[in-house]
Amino acid sequence: MSLDLLIYVFGIAALLSGIIAGVFLAFSDFVMASLTLAKPAVGIEAMQIINRRVYRSLFLVLLLGMVPVSVGIAIYAHFELSGLPAFWFVLGGLIYVIGVFGVTMVCNVPMNKKLDALDVSMPATKAYWAEHTMCWTRWNHLRTFASVGAAVCFLCGCVALATA
Repeated sequence: MSLDLLIYVFGIAALLSGIIAGVFLAFSDFVMASLTLAKPAVGIEAMQIINRRVYRSLFLVLLLGMVPVSVGIAIYAHFELSGLPAFWFVLGGLIYVIGVFGVTMVCNVPMNKKLDALDVSMPATKAYWAEHTMCWTRWNHLRTFASVGAAVCFLCGCVALATA
């Protein structure tokens, strides 16, 4: 693969990781805070709707699509590159797969499924809502930082590759 093509492809991965980070940041910064300030039944119902809609969104395509891209970048860098470019691309791939995808699947998705199964009108659901928003948002902060970290690593790898 030509050097220019590698830089473009890996640069696009950096951009997509940054876009994903932006969506996560929006949720951590003001969406969850707003849902928490709403009446519990309203916040819960809105979050349930958001969680159902995400399955048919471009965001999900990007989020999941970046998993094989990140793995592919890391594998390619490990076997075909050396020095700083290899380091940055492998690190970026690992950060994305573990910090974004792993946390999503192990933490946020199970919490979303649990919330979705609850009846909005039940007192136990309202009690769970406070715990859910706090824990979900903490894990989302981690996904935000991991997405930014992967984007920075991919970008640093592109710079290192271009100047090598």
